[in-house]
Amino acid sequence: MDRTEKNRRLEGWTSHTADVYREAGIGSRVGFGQRPAVLVVDLIRGCTDKESPLPAVVDIDPVVEKTCELLRVARQMGIPVVFTTLGPYRADMREVGPIAVKMPGLKVFAEHSPWSQVDPRLEMRPTEFLVWKKWQSAFFKTELQPLLTGLGVDTLIVVGCTTSGCLRATVTDGASHGLRVILPRECIGDRTREVHEANLFDLDAKNADVLTLREVLNELQRRA
Repeated sequence: MDRTEKNRRLEGWTSHTADVYREAGIGSRVGFGQRPAVLVVDLIRGCTDKESPLPAVVDIDPVVEKTCELLRVARQMGIPVVFTTLGPYRADMREVGPIAVKMPGLKVFAEHSPWSQVDPRLEMRPTEFLVWKKWQSAFFKTELQPLLTGLGVDTLIVVGCTTSGCLRATVTDGASHGLRVILPRECIGDRTREVHEANLFDLDAKNADVLTLREVLNELQRRA
């Protein structure tokens, strides 16, 4: 990757921060493999519904709308789609350890909770997959990795929320499992813009390729 491209990706950060990463040779592209899947992390009613008791994610409606755009293309191309949701938790949340202390609001995702439902705007289909998780990473103590192996997936396009929480943990684990991870930035959100951008910057440097949605769609369509 040339210096111009790295500068474009590091746009919005202090020259010192960008230079530290650039001079260390950090941040090269991993690119797409041969068999992508889309992983939609926690775009569920508890995170997207304005009536949710949980703290709001900034600008989540545009994230949902852009994710719908990605899903339309993925479905047309026969690309596998996997959704994640949270829970079900015990009322006392004793099964999840310290997370119950750090994130007590997660108890809203109790058994049969309506907040665990995938946002209806995403129109999840019966042929698509739903993975339940109790911790941040969609890989931890779930069936996600065997599922992706069975599908022959080598590239994971990850969208959803939050950038600094469940999405970040999932991306890190995905890269650790040897997957190429792609992040369309318009399809990702967090509770504050500053935290969101800081995590995208670092994920792009170390674990994934952060692209625009248009770049992702162009690459998928080029391979059709």
